[in-house]
Amino acid sequence: MEKLIRGIVDFRDRLLPQYVDRFKELSNRQTPDTLFISCSDSRVVPDLLVSTDPGDLFVMRNVGNLVPPATVTGDSTGDVSEASAIEYAILVLGVSSIIVCGHSECGAMKAALTSSTPNEAPNLEKWLHHATSAVFRLDQEGPLDKRWEPHNQLSQLNVLVQLEHLNTYPIVADRVKEGTLRIFGWWFEISTGEMFAYNKGRRRFEVITDKSAERIISQMKTKPKSLPKSENH
Repeated sequence: MEKLIRGIVDFRDRLLPQYVDRFKELSNRQTPDTLFISCSDSRVVPDLLVSTDPGDLFVMRNVGNLVPPATVTGDSTGDVSEASAIEYAILVLGVSSIIVCGHSECGAMKAALTSSTPNEAPNLEKWLHHATSAVFRLDQEGPLDKRWEPHNQLSQLNVLVQLEHLNTYPIVADRVKEGTLRIFGWWFEISTGEMFAYNKGRRRFEVITDKSAERIISQMKTKPKSLPKSENH
Protein backbone atom coordinates (compact mmCIF):
# COMPACT_ATOMS: atom_id res chain seq x y z
CA MET A 1 0.00 0.00 0.00
CA GLU A 2 2.87 2.38 0.73
CA LYS A 3 4.06 1.95 -2.86
CA LEU A 4 0.65 3.03 -4.13
CA ILE A 5 0.58 6.15 -2.00
CA ARG A 6 4.06 7.18 -3.06
CA GLY A 7 3.11 6.40 -6.63
CA ILE A 8 0.21 8.84 -6.46
CA VAL A 9 2.56 11.56 -5.29
CA ASP A 10 5.05 10.70 -8.03
CA PHE A 11 2.32 10.81 -10.67
CA ARG A 12 1.03 14.15 -9.37
CA ASP A 13 4.47 15.75 -9.33
CA ARG A 14 6.14 14.19 -12.36
CA LEU A 15 3.59 12.84 -14.84
CA LEU A 16 0.35 14.74 -14.31
CA PRO A 17 1.62 17.90 -16.03
CA GLN A 18 1.97 15.85 -19.25
CA TYR A 19 -1.66 14.71 -19.04
CA VAL A 20 -3.46 17.82 -17.81
CA ASP A 21 -4.90 18.71 -21.22
CA ARG A 22 -5.83 15.09 -21.93
CA PHE A 23 -7.74 14.74 -18.67
CA LYS A 24 -9.57 18.01 -19.31
CA GLU A 25 -10.59 16.66 -22.69
CA LEU A 26 -11.76 13.40 -21.15
CA SER A 27 -13.64 14.98 -18.25
CA ASN A 28 -16.92 15.18 -20.18
CA ARG A 29 -16.72 12.19 -22.50
CA GLN A 30 -14.75 9.13 -23.54
CA THR A 31 -14.42 7.67 -27.03
CA PRO A 32 -12.38 4.46 -26.82
CA ASP A 33 -12.49 2.30 -29.93
CA THR A 34 -11.68 -0.99 -28.20
CA LEU A 35 -13.09 -3.13 -25.40
CA PHE A 36 -10.15 -4.99 -23.89
CA ILE A 37 -11.11 -8.08 -21.87
CA SER A 38 -8.26 -9.42 -19.77
CA CYS A 39 -7.46 -11.30 -16.61
CA SER A 40 -7.26 -9.58 -13.22
CA ASP A 41 -3.72 -10.94 -12.84
CA SER A 42 -1.42 -8.22 -11.51
CA ARG A 43 1.21 -9.07 -14.12
CA VAL A 44 -1.08 -8.16 -17.01
CA VAL A 45 -1.24 -4.38 -17.47
CA PRO A 46 -3.27 -3.58 -20.62
CA ASP A 47 -2.32 0.09 -21.06
CA LEU A 48 1.35 -0.72 -20.59
CA LEU A 49 1.32 -3.69 -22.97
CA VAL A 50 -0.34 -1.82 -25.83
CA SER A 51 1.17 1.61 -25.14
CA THR A 52 -2.15 3.43 -24.79
CA ASP A 53 -3.10 6.69 -23.10
CA PRO A 54 -6.07 7.46 -20.85
CA GLY A 55 -9.28 7.23 -22.87
CA ASP A 56 -7.98 4.77 -25.47
CA LEU A 57 -9.22 1.50 -23.94
CA PHE A 58 -12.42 0.42 -22.24
CA VAL A 59 -11.15 -2.37 -20.01
CA MET A 60 -12.99 -5.28 -18.42
CA ARG A 61 -10.94 -7.51 -16.13
CA ASN A 62 -11.88 -10.63 -14.22
CA VAL A 63 -10.35 -13.87 -13.02
CA GLY A 64 -9.46 -15.89 -16.11
CA ASN A 65 -10.64 -13.31 -18.68
CA LEU A 66 -13.95 -15.13 -18.89
CA VAL A 67 -17.13 -14.11 -20.73
CA PRO A 68 -20.24 -15.98 -19.55
CA PRO A 69 -22.31 -16.86 -22.64
CA ALA A 70 -25.69 -15.30 -23.29
CA THR A 71 -29.10 -16.78 -23.99
CA VAL A 72 -30.81 -16.21 -27.35
CA THR A 73 -32.37 -13.07 -25.87
CA GLY A 74 -28.97 -11.67 -24.91
CA ASP A 75 -29.25 -12.27 -21.16
CA SER A 76 -26.06 -13.41 -19.45
CA THR A 77 -25.93 -16.91 -18.03
CA GLY A 78 -23.40 -15.71 -15.47
CA ASP A 79 -22.49 -12.48 -13.75
CA VAL A 80 -24.27 -9.49 -15.33
CA SER A 81 -21.22 -7.31 -14.76
CA GLU A 82 -19.45 -8.72 -17.83
CA ALA A 83 -22.60 -8.56 -19.94
CA SER A 84 -23.27 -4.97 -18.96
CA ALA A 85 -19.71 -3.98 -19.88
CA ILE A 86 -20.18 -5.54 -23.33
CA GLU A 87 -23.49 -3.74 -23.81
CA TYR A 88 -22.10 -0.41 -22.65
CA ALA A 89 -19.01 -0.70 -24.83
CA ILE A 90 -21.02 -1.45 -27.96
CA LEU A 91 -24.25 0.50 -27.48
CA VAL A 92 -22.99 3.58 -25.64
CA LEU A 93 -19.32 3.91 -26.54
CA GLY A 94 -19.62 2.42 -30.00
CA VAL A 95 -16.38 0.44 -29.92
CA SER A 96 -15.32 -1.14 -33.20
CA SER A 97 -13.08 -3.86 -31.72
CA ILE A 98 -13.18 -6.31 -28.84
CA ILE A 99 -10.06 -8.13 -27.70
CA VAL A 100 -10.00 -11.11 -25.35
CA CYS A 101 -6.50 -11.38 -23.95
CA GLY A 102 -5.33 -14.42 -22.01
CA HIS A 103 -1.87 -14.94 -20.57
CA SER A 104 0.70 -17.52 -19.53
CA GLU A 105 0.93 -18.94 -16.01
CA CYS A 106 -2.69 -18.03 -15.32
CA GLY A 107 -3.78 -19.18 -11.87
CA ALA A 108 -7.38 -19.47 -13.00
CA MET A 109 -6.40 -21.83 -15.81
CA LYS A 110 -4.31 -23.94 -13.44
CA ALA A 111 -7.29 -24.23 -11.10
CA ALA A 112 -9.68 -25.04 -13.95
CA LEU A 113 -7.34 -27.69 -15.33
CA THR A 114 -7.03 -29.48 -11.99
CA SER A 115 -10.59 -28.71 -10.78
CA SER A 116 -9.11 -27.28 -7.62
CA THR A 117 -9.95 -23.99 -5.93
CA PRO A 118 -9.01 -22.68 -2.48
CA ASN A 119 -11.11 -23.76 0.46
CA GLU A 120 -13.94 -21.38 1.33
CA ALA A 121 -14.06 -20.03 -2.24
CA PRO A 122 -17.47 -21.19 -3.55
CA ASN A 123 -17.88 -18.15 -5.79
CA LEU A 124 -14.53 -18.74 -7.47
CA GLU A 125 -15.47 -22.34 -8.09
CA LYS A 126 -18.73 -21.31 -9.74
CA TRP A 127 -17.01 -18.61 -11.79
CA LEU A 128 -14.43 -21.01 -13.22
CA HIS A 129 -17.28 -23.10 -14.57
CA HIS A 130 -17.16 -20.77 -17.57
CA ALA A 131 -13.77 -22.27 -18.44
CA THR A 132 -14.95 -25.89 -18.45
CA SER A 133 -15.62 -25.83 -22.19
CA ALA A 134 -11.99 -24.97 -22.76
CA VAL A 135 -10.87 -27.81 -20.49
CA PHE A 136 -13.11 -30.20 -22.43
CA ARG A 137 -11.75 -28.96 -25.76
CA LEU A 138 -8.16 -29.41 -24.64
CA ASP A 139 -8.95 -32.98 -23.58
CA GLN A 140 -10.85 -33.86 -26.75
CA GLU A 141 -9.07 -31.88 -29.45
CA GLY A 142 -5.62 -31.33 -28.01
CA PRO A 143 -3.63 -28.09 -27.79
CA LEU A 144 -3.08 -25.45 -30.43
CA ASP A 145 0.65 -25.61 -29.76
CA LYS A 146 2.27 -28.57 -28.00
CA ARG A 147 5.33 -26.54 -27.04
CA TRP A 148 3.48 -24.99 -24.13
CA GLU A 149 2.73 -26.59 -20.78
CA PRO A 150 -0.84 -27.88 -20.28
CA HIS A 151 -2.08 -24.89 -18.27
CA ASN A 152 -0.76 -22.54 -20.96
CA GLN A 153 -2.31 -24.69 -23.68
CA LEU A 154 -5.58 -24.34 -21.81
CA SER A 155 -5.12 -20.59 -21.48
CA GLN A 156 -4.83 -20.26 -25.25
CA LEU A 157 -7.87 -22.42 -25.96
CA ASN A 158 -9.78 -20.51 -23.31
CA VAL A 159 -9.33 -17.31 -25.31
CA LEU A 160 -11.03 -18.94 -28.31
CA VAL A 161 -13.88 -20.27 -26.17
CA GLN A 162 -14.50 -16.82 -24.72
CA LEU A 163 -14.60 -15.39 -28.25
CA GLU A 164 -17.33 -17.91 -29.00
CA HIS A 165 -19.13 -16.86 -25.83
CA LEU A 166 -18.95 -13.27 -27.03
CA ASN A 167 -20.69 -14.28 -30.22
CA THR A 168 -23.66 -15.62 -28.27
CA TYR A 169 -24.58 -11.99 -27.57
CA PRO A 170 -26.86 -10.83 -30.41
CA ILE A 171 -25.45 -7.29 -30.31
CA VAL A 172 -21.99 -8.75 -30.91
CA ALA A 173 -22.92 -11.33 -33.53
CA ASP A 174 -25.03 -8.88 -35.54
CA ARG A 175 -22.31 -6.26 -35.68
CA VAL A 176 -19.61 -8.78 -36.53
CA LYS A 177 -21.78 -10.00 -39.39
CA GLU A 178 -22.37 -6.52 -40.75
CA GLY A 179 -18.69 -5.65 -40.43
CA THR A 180 -18.90 -2.85 -37.87
CA LEU A 181 -17.27 -4.86 -35.08
CA ARG A 182 -14.18 -7.05 -34.98
CA ILE A 183 -13.24 -9.48 -32.24
CA PHE A 184 -9.70 -10.71 -31.66
CA GLY A 185 -7.94 -13.27 -29.50
CA TRP A 186 -4.61 -12.30 -27.96
CA TRP A 187 -2.30 -14.06 -25.52
CA PHE A 188 0.46 -12.53 -23.41
CA GLU A 189 3.57 -14.53 -22.47
CA ILE A 190 4.78 -13.11 -19.17
CA SER A 191 8.36 -14.41 -19.11
CA THR A 192 9.27 -12.79 -22.44
CA GLY A 193 6.81 -9.90 -22.54
CA GLU A 194 5.67 -10.97 -26.02
CA MET A 195 2.07 -10.51 -27.17
CA PHE A 196 0.57 -13.14 -29.45
CA ALA A 197 -2.45 -12.87 -31.76
CA TYR A 198 -4.56 -15.80 -32.90
CA ASN A 199 -4.06 -16.64 -36.57
CA LYS A 200 -7.17 -18.53 -37.60
CA GLY A 201 -5.69 -19.74 -40.88
CA ARG A 202 -2.80 -21.41 -39.09
CA ARG A 203 -4.86 -22.25 -35.99
CA ARG A 204 -2.27 -20.95 -33.59
CA PHE A 205 -1.18 -17.89 -31.65
CA GLU A 206 1.70 -16.00 -33.26
CA VAL A 207 3.90 -13.23 -31.90
CA ILE A 208 2.80 -9.76 -32.98
CA THR A 209 5.74 -8.31 -34.91
CA ASP A 210 6.02 -5.45 -37.39
CA LYS A 211 5.04 -7.79 -40.21
CA SER A 212 2.10 -9.50 -38.49
CA ALA A 213 0.88 -6.17 -37.14
CA GLU A 214 0.46 -4.90 -40.69
CA ARG A 215 -1.46 -8.06 -41.60
CA ILE A 216 -3.81 -7.62 -38.66
CA ILE A 217 -4.38 -3.94 -39.49
CA SER A 218 -5.08 -4.89 -43.11
CA GLN A 219 -7.67 -7.44 -42.00
CA MET A 220 -9.37 -4.80 -39.88
CA LYS A 221 -9.89 -2.67 -42.97
CA THR A 222 -11.56 -5.50 -44.90
CA LYS A 223 -15.21 -6.32 -44.28
CA PRO A 224 -15.42 -9.86 -42.86
CA LYS A 225 -17.37 -12.63 -44.51
CA SER A 226 -20.52 -13.86 -42.84
CA LEU A 227 -19.54 -16.88 -40.75
CA PRO A 228 -21.22 -19.16 -38.20
CA LYS A 229 -21.00 -17.77 -34.70
CA SER A 230 -18.39 -20.29 -33.57
CA GLU A 231 -16.06 -19.19 -36.38
CA ASN A 232 -16.21 -15.41 -35.99
CA HIS A 233 -12.74 -15.10 -34.55
